[in-house]
Amino acid sequence: MTVRLELPAGGSAISQLTTAVEQAGGVVTALDVSASGTDRLQIDVTLAASDTAHAERVVDELRGLEGVVVQKVSDRTFLMHLGGTIEMASKHPIRNRDDLSLIYTPGVARVCQAIAENPEDARRLTIKRNSVAVVTDGSAVLGLGNIGPAAALPVMEGKAALFKRFAGIDAWPLCLDTQDTDAIVEIVRAISPGFAGINLEDISAPRCFEIEARLRELLDIPVFHDDQHGTAIVVLAALRNALRVVEKELAEVRVVMSGAGAAGTAILRGMLAAGATDVVVADIKGVVHSGREDLDDSLRWVASVTNPRELTGTLKEAMVDADVFIGVSAPNIIGGEDVEAMADDSIVFALANPVPEIDPGIARRHAAVVATGRSDYPNQINNVLAFPGVFRGLLDASATQVDTELLLAAAKAISSAVTADELNANYIIPSVFHADVHAYVAAAVRAAAEAVR
Repeated sequence: MTVRLELPAGGSAISQLTTAVEQAGGVVTALDVSASGTDRLQIDVTLAASDTAHAERVVDELRGLEGVVVQKVSDRTFLMHLGGTIEMASKHPIRNRDDLSLIYTPGVARVCQAIAENPEDARRLTIKRNSVAVVTDGSAVLGLGNIGPAAALPVMEGKAALFKRFAGIDAWPLCLDTQDTDAIVEIVRAISPGFAGINLEDISAPRCFEIEARLRELLDIPVFHDDQHGTAIVVLAALRNALRVVEKELAEVRVVMSGAGAAGTAILRGMLAAGATDVVVADIKGVVHSGREDLDDSLRWVASVTNPRELTGTLKEAMVDADVFIGVSAPNIIGGEDVEAMADDSIVFALANPVPEIDPGIARRHAAVVATGRSDYPNQINNVLAFPGVFRGLLDASATQVDTELLLAAAKAISSAVTADELNANYIIPSVFHADVHAYVAAAVRAAAEAVR
């Protein structure tokens, strides 16, 4: 990290800095004078610390030095985001008036007229065919909640960078300063001519369901809600391979899921479409069943398609003898005794982030296969495995819709990236840096999209 300090120009102030860092267990790696006056210096101290908490202790030591004022503190993450993480670049150099006249006026007018006469030419003659809008209202950002559109922008920039890195797609962050459903639908409809796809991101449930459904009706380009469909694709891919490890079939296992929000509902739809027959869903109030009186429209649908044995009670009670647990809910809501009560060779997907429903280390004592949303454990369920390839396939097929068969094809493509020789309890899902996985997904999605034309 780098700490910008102001301190007296004379005396032993600089040596006190390095001593303070070392006494706090840090290591000074660079020291630069970034501004100077007759009696004060501005110094940027770059130092190494073991983790965030350690870094904060080092900074506290620096703040305690007499005459020293801490101005800015930037670790590697903040430095990476200085000025944003993406940029727009021209595909052609503008070296002279001739280049200018071709890219802009007067030459561009001919291209405009061609598109006015045949609007479909926009895909051929503009960035539209390779562009995706990443749209959020900032109401459900990562695990941070409703932090608003400005605070959501770094996440959307990161998403756009991943689109480019893994699929060569130009994605544009659009952070909307409204959380009104009607306004969001109208804004996205109005900007849609410039894009070949819409990626809805970090919009809270249940509004996200209505926004997605209405936009799919209004637009002639695919609308994909990554928090729903991206998560569902990767979970299905991982579950397919986890069941191969324990030699069980989806149609025959008992699945218990914690969480009935956007991700949970999409995972449920995907599992049912893939052949699951015995799924029980629980939310904060317990098992979802037809006899509950507090069900909204979404939960009533869940009750109508799940829980064939009409279980009631708590999540923990439902887990007894279950083959699979999938959590997309809250941290530390189950314990080792709950996993131990599951069937032999059980599967646990504890996907709450950053703190999962159960400590993965504890879950591993009893379950045959464990997956999380974290990068510091094996079997990370990461949406990056899905959305770049999904949109690459959609754009290459000039698709207009996203359907269930397409999502299932994407899940199968991801799972197939793990060969029979590679498959084991600690490797049920490929890395996002797998050489071929995004190409596999793109090809499968393109084929599925073209098959329904």
